Amino acid sequence: MTPYKLAIFDFDGTLADSSAWMLVAFTACADKFGFRKLSRDEIEALRGQDNRAILCALELPMWKLPAIAKHVRAMAAEAEPPPLFAGAPDALRALKASGLTLGVVSSNSEYAIRRALGPELAALIDHYACDASIFGKPGKFRQLIKAARVKRAEVVAVGDETRDIEAARKAGVACAAVTWGYATERVLRDFAPDFVFASMEDMAAQLGAMADAGRAGAES
Repeated sequence: MTPYKLAIFDFDGTLADSSAWMLVAFTACADKFGFRKLSRDEIEALRGQDNRAILCALELPMWKLPAIAKHVRAMAAEAEPPPLFAGAPDALRALKASGLTLGVVSSNSEYAIRRALGPELAALIDHYACDASIFGKPGKFRQLIKAARVKRAEVVAVGDETRDIEAARKAGVACAAVTWGYATERVLRDFAPDFVFASMEDMAAQLGAMADAGRAGAES
């Protein structure tokens, strides 16, 4: 079993169920920035596509992305925090207790994430690297890994979208996909992540075992 010392989590769609809020934000941004609105059926169908296909379907030029991301972060800072997925608090507590260093890399802001987690859970996260652009996560991963002072071979990144898998690959770290977020399990498996987690309990058990393997190796 591969030993890991650092687990890096995406936030929206991985730890927090932001789907309802994101639908509202999507509609507001379509009006403000002039990209194509999609029906609920179209949005559901795009769950089985990668992020570049989604941008194409929206007829959204790349140059608009920074302004849209900034606007979404501002909206998130003022909105009610999204609920955490059932089992997320217990999973974070268990992983912290296993000895893993925990990090969050997200396009959301650290302020909004801390609000959603609450003081106790936010304190379990050792490192935050936030405000990532849509394709800017690899740099955030490298920033966080440097801060945590671990080797890339000791890191696993956990997310719910194909871009999370791509970002982990570009940063040279292992990646895990969760099936309860935005992208469908089929499209996630098409991108060949190192691990696929079907539940919070499964995630906590497997990552905890990997942390135990790393600690045992260090003590031997």
